[in-house]
Amino acid sequence: MSVELGDQAPDFTLPTDGAGNVTLSKLGGKKVVLYFYPKDDTSGCTAEACGFRDSFPDYGGTGAVVIGISKDSVASHDKFKKKHGLPFILASDTGGGVCEKYGVWVEKSMYGRKYMGIERATFLIDGKGVVRGVWHKVRVPGHAAEVLKAAQAL
Repeated sequence: MSVELGDQAPDFTLPTDGAGNVTLSKLGGKKVVLYFYPKDDTSGCTAEACGFRDSFPDYGGTGAVVIGISKDSVASHDKFKKKHGLPFILASDTGGGVCEKYGVWVEKSMYGRKYMGIERATFLIDGKGVVRGVWHKVRVPGHAAEVLKAAQAL
C-alpha cells in the first residue's frame, strides 16, 4: 500500500515525545508535514531533523504542524529531541502500522544484505486531510526548504 497525491491521508494516533500522543484527524484544519525517518540520532536522520528545526519558524508562518515518525521508542525520541533542540512532534510507531499504511516500510539493501526498514519519505497534508505533496527516497540536503516552499504555496 502506498499513499499518493490526492489521497485522503490515513488517520493514526501515536504516542509522542513528552508522554503525549498525536491523532492526525484531531489536528483539524491545519496543514501537516509528516516525515518518516529510519532512526533517531543517526547522521542522515539528525541532519534531516535539524533541517526542519532550523526552518521551523518559517513553517509556523504557514500554519503547518511538523511531525517526525520513526519506529524508535518514546524514550529515544525524548533524548533525540532534547539533544538537538527539536521544536516539533516526534511520534513513535514501534509496531510499524503507520509506516505500513503510508507505504514507507520497505525492503532495503545495504552491502548486498536485504532487510526491512523505513524509507525516508515526507507527506504534505492539507487542512482537509488530503495529501498535497509526496517525497519518496528523500535526499536530506535542501529537503526541508523544498517542503517549506510547497507548504507556503498550499
